[in-house]
Amino acid sequence: MSILLLLKSLRGEMKKSRFKIWLRAFLFIQFSAIFSFYFVRDIARGYFTWGWVALLFTLFIPVGFLMSLIVPMKADLEQQAVTLSLDRVYLFLIWLLVIAKLIAGRLPAYISTADFIMCVILGIMFGRLGGIGLRVRHLKIQYGFINT
Repeated sequence: MSILLLLKSLRGEMKKSRFKIWLRAFLFIQFSAIFSFYFVRDIARGYFTWGWVALLFTLFIPVGFLMSLIVPMKADLEQQAVTLSLDRVYLFLIWLLVIAKLIAGRLPAYISTADFIMCVILGIMFGRLGGIGLRVRHLKIQYGFINT
């Protein structure tokens, strides 16, 4: 019986905004590290430039920020926390982009397209992470979970 309570408690913690934000930050750092390897390699080979990486990454931050608005979240008064649910649109989009990047990266004529896709992924992830953080903070202040 105590294992069921432990699992239920763990599941509750995993829904809380703090856990979900740190998980998203960890995933963003992982993607950044992996993609940096590809950027360094492709830029050294002349397929792309750091200027394009910065420009495209920056252009897609607002897209991620807007996507943060569709993340299901609510204030849980009992737990004094904001909980987040899975956003299937974002999950599908990122998987689609990752698969497209993997395919484009295998074809020499489309390597710069793969780099473009990596910039899109990172920009969306970063913007969405920032937008979620702002929404969670707003909800916490609104429901009195934190003092301003």
